[in-house]
Amino acid sequence: MVDLLYPSRCEEGLRTQALWNELTQKTVTACTNLLTQVEAMGLPQTPAELSRAFAKQWPAIKAKLDQDAAFFSSQDPACESLLEVVLCYPGFFALAVYRLAHALYQLKVPLLPRLLSEHAHEKTGIDIHPGARLDCPIFIDHGTGIVIGETSVIGHHVKIFQGVTLGAPVVTAAMRGKQRHPMIGNHVVLYANATILGGKTKIGDRAIIGGNAWIVDSVAADAKIYHNP
Repeated sequence: MVDLLYPSRCEEGLRTQALWNELTQKTVTACTNLLTQVEAMGLPQTPAELSRAFAKQWPAIKAKLDQDAAFFSSQDPACESLLEVVLCYPGFFALAVYRLAHALYQLKVPLLPRLLSEHAHEKTGIDIHPGARLDCPIFIDHGTGIVIGETSVIGHHVKIFQGVTLGAPVVTAAMRGKQRHPMIGNHVVLYANATILGGKTKIGDRAIIGGNAWIVDSVAADAKIYHNP
């Protein structure tokens, strides 16, 4: 599905509009078939209706991912092109799958959003729950070990490095449906292995959270927080 949005990821590429249209139709059909398999779990609409509703969101998802890719390119001095971001960066792939899975999650599709997110998790080591709310653009550098929980909220122009956890301080079934993950403002930097916990924890705009920091309280805008061993 990511290949449909970025044909350069395909082995042979989509050289003509006709080939792209053919892949689009195959993808919609595949979505309908997958939705049919989970229909017994309860769907708000028919599989065909949901597939069409999902497909209508692809242009908006592509627009967000284009912003993400440009942000990756502008922030990483090792990056030489947008094509490199699309083909090589695990953080971008994880974001792309998340944005597709989030659209299905918002359509109240059971199971499939989590299957998509776990596919990206398996391939990249980046675990983004499809229920999390990520604005754009976002930059995920390296990415391995990142965990972003279901009720996390992340603003725009946020940079996240490997090993960051946005989690809940206590994990129990009683917390289901409640805000239990942190809220991250705009232009925030979360350095490697920072852990930020709690549904009432807010990281203010332009804050910098240093590596290995353990955060369970809100942080003011423009603050710099570092681990002091």
